[in-house]
Amino acid sequence: MTPIITLLTDFGTADAYAGIMKGVILSLNPCAVIVDITHSIDPQDVIQAAYTLESAYKYFPEGAVHVVVVDPGVGSGRAILAVETKGHIFLAPNNGVLTLLFEENTEARVIRVENAAYFLPSVSRTFHGRDIFAPVAAHISRGIDISELGPLFDRNDLIFSDIRKPYLSENGELIGEI
Repeated sequence: MTPIITLLTDFGTADAYAGIMKGVILSLNPCAVIVDITHSIDPQDVIQAAYTLESAYKYFPEGAVHVVVVDPGVGSGRAILAVETKGHIFLAPNNGVLTLLFEENTEARVIRVENAAYFLPSVSRTFHGRDIFAPVAAHISRGIDISELGPLFDRNDLIFSDIRKPYLSENGELIGEI
């Protein structure tokens, strides 16, 4: 099967950032099929990214690698996670962007990505999408198991976003956020 890598970012398309990530992926796996879910997430809107990911990933075949780079904490000590569940692999920062995924998949295997052998040789503080996420996704698409990327991540350290669910009020009104 042809490896599929999806990209979901808040980069926009007015500059070269998304294209550079694609170049890194294709340099390491020229056979990869790269699908842009969107690059138009509002800047640093982790909740919007969580909803978009949750609504999109299910329509891709098993084995797809889903890369989420909506990362207000880039350059900080936040963890990067590789998650395997329901036949899909997800790469994302531990910042709540995977909240909906974890709510519906309690048995997911979660790895902390820290094996620099799978990163670009020089990692900047501000472009982990290029230097870590893209090359790691390419290596996964070539068949490495996510256990090669680092140790199991303690699920107690997962960060969850406060995503409010719609509900019916006492008066029968549907209450929610858009």
